[in-house]
Amino acid sequence: MMNVKFRLTLMSFMQFFVWGAWLITIANYWFGTKQWDGTQFGAIFATMGFASLVMPTLTGIIADKWVNAEVLYGILHILYAAVLFYLPQVNSPDSFFWVMLLAMCFYMPTISLSNSISYTTLKLTQLDIIKNFPPIRVWGTIGFIVAMWTTNLTGNKATAYQFYIAGIAALALGLYAFTLPKCRPEGLIGEKKTFAQAFGLEAFKLFANYKMALFFIFSMFLGGALQLTNAYGDVFLDEFKLFPAYADSFVIRYSTIIMSISQVSETLFILAIPFFLKQFGIKKVIVIAMFAWVLRFGFFAYGDPTGNLWMIVMSCIVYGMAFDFFNISGSLFVETSTTPKTRSSAQGMFMMMTNGFGAVFGSLVSGWMIDKYFTKSYSDVQSLAAYAQTDAKNEHLLDFLKNKGIGVLENGSLSRALDVKDWHSIWLSFTCYALIITIVFAIMFKHKHNKAEETAIKAMGH
Repeated sequence: MMNVKFRLTLMSFMQFFVWGAWLITIANYWFGTKQWDGTQFGAIFATMGFASLVMPTLTGIIADKWVNAEVLYGILHILYAAVLFYLPQVNSPDSFFWVMLLAMCFYMPTISLSNSISYTTLKLTQLDIIKNFPPIRVWGTIGFIVAMWTTNLTGNKATAYQFYIAGIAALALGLYAFTLPKCRPEGLIGEKKTFAQAFGLEAFKLFANYKMALFFIFSMFLGGALQLTNAYGDVFLDEFKLFPAYADSFVIRYSTIIMSISQVSETLFILAIPFFLKQFGIKKVIVIAMFAWVLRFGFFAYGDPTGNLWMIVMSCIVYGMAFDFFNISGSLFVETSTTPKTRSSAQGMFMMMTNGFGAVFGSLVSGWMIDKYFTKSYSDVQSLAAYAQTDAKNEHLLDFLKNKGIGVLENGSLSRALDVKDWHSIWLSFTCYALIITIVFAIMFKHKHNKAEETAIKAMGH
């Protein structure tokens, strides 16, 4: 029994290691190494959303009818590894988008497949899923943290090697998957399913219910908020190195490690969810999660690596509350507000709205907005020095430009314009976005616990 749990734990650890090795640091590679623009970067994070709209459902049907889940899982990870190995060879942002989309089409369905493999294996070995799965899943978050630390401590957060680290681990996981207990296809049980039922399209009927429709729409908006913090958090901290006052701080050298506090917080807030649900109920916990996003962005807006370092740390801490409270309480709301016949498709709709439509919405809109309204281009060293609050001949400033591949001409102009983002205004705008969502949701969403919710909340404490 212990061997089975250990093997599933290792799978969970590797599942998120192969994602965390590049997800938080890819912005440093995009903006720093490649010097590509922000609008296109937003599209890169949208690939996860596009892939989540179709691929998890499609691979789920394949695993249900034709191929062992662990075999399909292994094949997808090997294909994902192959694409990651190729990714550093791409030198066009347009091509990078399509290659990344292919990588996400292989990776995103493995998240649900890993859960399915764990559930099936635990059932086959007669282990309690409710008791044994959460400790297994939490090692996925630990794997994500270890991957972030590995990328940062090896000096690869702005290099192509982050993709090689993820690729090697994904290849190993793919091969390891073939040794896992067999999860054979069970076929379609009971009545024959229509095309709409098979693909979960019947869940769209839930939009006829005002409360469910409202919840799904706000799920999309919150899914967009998650993409903002994943896409821009690390590069925001890294760009403080432009300012000599912050250049040698711990935060600049180890920005990815600082960001990993968010994932550590996530593992801890999971333990607090039963208490908060019992004390405040589902609606208030969801509102608390939304307000935590307000704090997440607000602390970033006023934080810096020295005097206001505590704000950056607090922003990472409240992330755990923002992420966990919404996803778990939201999932519980869906679970207890639908019938057994529509429950699975409703949960699929919840994930589709957050990780699918929400991811696409958040990535594309934020990329366009940042590039259009919050990016300033500097063409001479004097104006850039004034912005960085230093002298134009400051060695650190000149080294910064050199690392960007930008020279200073005799007349003081730069050999190539440098685009600098106004992070304070960016995070303030995201703060206002999250605050508006929180207020509108609190006013519009009317909810009282039903008996199923009361029972489920009581069960969480045991």
